[in-house]
Order: sequence, then C-alpha cells, then structure tokens
Amino acid sequence: MITRAKSPGSMTLPARTALANEDLLPVSPDRRTWNWWHIASLWIGMAICIPTYTLASGLVDQGWTWQAAVGAVVLGNCVVLLPIALNSHAGTRYGIPFPVLARASFGVLGANVPAILRGLVACGWFGIQTWIGGWAIYKLIEVMWPGIATLPQFLPAFVGLNTGEFLCFMVFWAMNVWIVLRGMDSIKFLETWGSPFLLAVGVALFVWAAVRAGGIGPMLENPGGQAVGRSGGLTRVFGAGLTSAVAFWGTMALSIPDFSRYARSQRDQVIGQAVGLPATMALFAFIGAVVTNATLVIFGTRIADPVALLARIGGPLMIMLSMAGLIVATLTTNIAANIVAPANAFSNIAPHRISFKQGAMITAVIGIVMMPWRLYNDAAAYIFTWLIGYGALLGPVAGIMIADYFLLRRGDVLVNDLYRRHGTYEYSRGVNWIAMAALAAGVAPSLPGFSAALRGTPAAGIFGGIYNWAWFVGFLLSAVIYMVGMRLRFGSTEQGAARVGA
Repeated sequence: MITRAKSPGSMTLPARTALANEDLLPVSPDRRTWNWWHIASLWIGMAICIPTYTLASGLVDQGWTWQAAVGAVVLGNCVVLLPIALNSHAGTRYGIPFPVLARASFGVLGANVPAILRGLVACGWFGIQTWIGGWAIYKLIEVMWPGIATLPQFLPAFVGLNTGEFLCFMVFWAMNVWIVLRGMDSIKFLETWGSPFLLAVGVALFVWAAVRAGGIGPMLENPGGQAVGRSGGLTRVFGAGLTSAVAFWGTMALSIPDFSRYARSQRDQVIGQAVGLPATMALFAFIGAVVTNATLVIFGTRIADPVALLARIGGPLMIMLSMAGLIVATLTTNIAANIVAPANAFSNIAPHRISFKQGAMITAVIGIVMMPWRLYNDAAAYIFTWLIGYGALLGPVAGIMIADYFLLRRGDVLVNDLYRRHGTYEYSRGVNWIAMAALAAGVAPSLPGFSAALRGTPAAGIFGGIYNWAWFVGFLLSAVIYMVGMRLRFGSTEQGAARVGA
C-alpha cells in the first residue's frame, strides 16, 4: 500500500532497484545534521571563487561601470534565491535529491532528461573549475621552481598544454576526486572550515589594490567614456547582465535538494541560504569589479583574471599565499556545485548499476576529456554565451518543477511512488509528455539568440531581447504551459494533485 509519506522513516524499499539505490533514497532523520551555519558555509564556499570574481570583473572589462556590474550580480542573486529556497523545500521535507524530485513532474523515467541536462552543465563547470585550480597550482609551483615550465613535452600539440600545466591540472583533479569519494561529511567539513579563510583572502586582495592604487577613491572611479553597460544601455544591464547573474546559480536552483536533504529543518535551509548567498556574492563581485578598476591605475591595463593578476603582484610569499587561497576557493566550489549534482544525475540513469561514487568518477573523466582549458578564454563568451545559454536551458526546468510542487501538488508528494514503476508518477510509460512539451516550448524562443551568440553576432529584432532575458522567459513560459497542460489533462489543480498519473 502506498501512503503519503512525510518522512523517509516509512520507506521500506530495497537498497538497489531499477529506480533506487542507497544514494538516491531519502536521507534518514539521524543523518540530517546540517544546521543553518553549515548551509551558509556551503554557499560562502561556493560563492567565493574565481568565476564569481570574473562574473563582475568580466563585465567591467567589457566596459560596464563597477556599479552596473555589481548591481546586476546582487539583483540577480536576490532573484535566484527564491527558486533556490523553493526547490530546497522538498529536499528538506522528504530527504530526496534533485533527480528523484524531478520524477514527480517529468515522470520516473522522464526525469533523466532534466537530470542529464543539469549534469552535463555541471560537467562543463567541473572541467573549467578544475582547470582554474590546476592553473593556480602551476603558478604557485612556478614561483618556487621555474623549471616546471620547461619539462620535457609528452602531450600532442592539439592538447594545448605543456607538461607542467597538465600535471598540475591532474593533481587538482585528484584532490577533488579524493574528497568526494570520502562522502558528504568530508564536503561539509571542507565547506565549514574553508569559508572564513576564503573571506580573508578576498579582503586581503581588496586591501592590496587600495594601497597600490592610492586609496579606495581611484578604485571607485569609472574611466571617462565607460558606459553604464554594453551596447543597449539599461536594457543590456538588466537583461543580459541580470540573466547571466541568475543563470550563474541557475544550476544550483535545480540541484539544491541534493544538499537541503541534509538540513535539520526548513528554517535552517532558508536562513542558511539567505545569509550565505546574496551577501557573499555581493562582496566578492564588488571586490572583483573594483580591483579590476584598480588594475587600470596600477598596471595601465585592466586585468580581469585574478590568477593573471596575482602572478603580477610580485613577491614569492604573496603569490604563494594568494594562490593557495585560490586553490582552496576553487576546491570548495567545484566539489559542492559541480560534482554532487552530476554524480546523482548519472546514478539516476541506472541506480541499480551506478552509485554516487561511480557517477562522480564519470563526471571527473568527462572533465578531463572535454579539455576545459580551451573553454576558459574569453570573458565575453563566458558571460554572454555560456551563462545565458545554459540559463535558457535550465530556467524552464526550474519553472516546471516549482509549478508542479507548489501549485499543482501543494507540497504533497507520494515518496514511495517516486521509486517504483506503474505508480502515481508513471504517466505514459514513465514519461510526462506535458512536462517535456513545456520544456521544449520554454527553450525554443531563446534558440535564435543563442545561435547568434555562438556566431558572435547580435540576434535580430525581438529574438535578441528574448535571449537577454532567457532564464526568465523560459521559467515563466514553461511554468504556465505546464500548469495549463496539466489542468486540461487532469482537471482542476486540486483534482490534478490527486489524479496525476492515475
């Protein structure tokens, strides 16, 4: 008999079935030990990283004022905090991860589509972050041993790395894998104790820039001719800039149940995220923007990449300390944001064959094969193609899941049925085609703009405007289409909640 389980205590499922294994089953109450500080530390550790810095510094490098760059980041993170907190609710209430929660709206088999989409984006981020961490290690060793740059070359030319760079990349790759294979408790420990140190490193970089630039005043001055934003003025600022800031954490807006399932209470997850995310992103984005401004005064040119900047600061001790900080910062972000989600996604494909650790190894291998050092080159492409592009893909998924959980089901989920075939969430042979259609409809309006972005040309007419707001357009459009489709198929919202999949 299937009951509306309010906690995982009623679960009597075997450890491994076609839809379940020990990593995907609800977290038991005794393992829900993360308080608000653990959640806040998780976000502080993820937010203080090089991509956060370059999100703002890249905008300044593209000609934005620091006020516009930081404003877009702050507003975007306040906006994305809402879907993050909403999707966290189910994780905390039922102890289930993101791929399992997605089964309620997409079907027990259809959920593989959003899970794999989220997982592949995370693989891309994992590769990029691993390259950044490996590059920081390389620059740190180079200070102490310059000979690392002249090691005998054994890689083919098309790889694009020298031997030392590749070895440092693999060292950082191995550090990520080692921590993840030790389990979620190791991740909690790393995030909790690494966060205060990371804040100190960021503040130290700001103080250095202020001293070298002759005070805070020059750091806050926008050079003459610098526009409010890129071409398009305010529309560009609150379009592409805001969308890129929201999409930055659009991945975690989906997979946050992977972590909120370990929270002690809804209060802990809400307070922890509200404390840890917006303020930290605001602080580090501000540091990235004004330090980039200061480099124009100090070096005569803007340097948006913090690794390149730290390499020019001078002094072995300073470089060693700063690079060590960047390594820790990248490690905390990479493990939490870019390994856990795809590991669960790959495990969700075949739970009886793929465990969380095996999914993590699949992610790690893809991170090498994709040669991420070739992706992390152009700040404009990073912001206006990568971030907005995958935001157009993941925004619709968030809209569907939130509409399903809060508007259709009113937070009431049949937990047991999420782990079995021919139950409430079977739909049509395991797939909810209404959700699939809503997802396709939400992505479609952004495709012309994305295609133009790949070519490096602005999209014509209305499609350019739609693409600048891609995450929001996809989120709202897919949510509305999903709700209309479900009402037409199952009747009123209340009836739908009771009859979905019947």
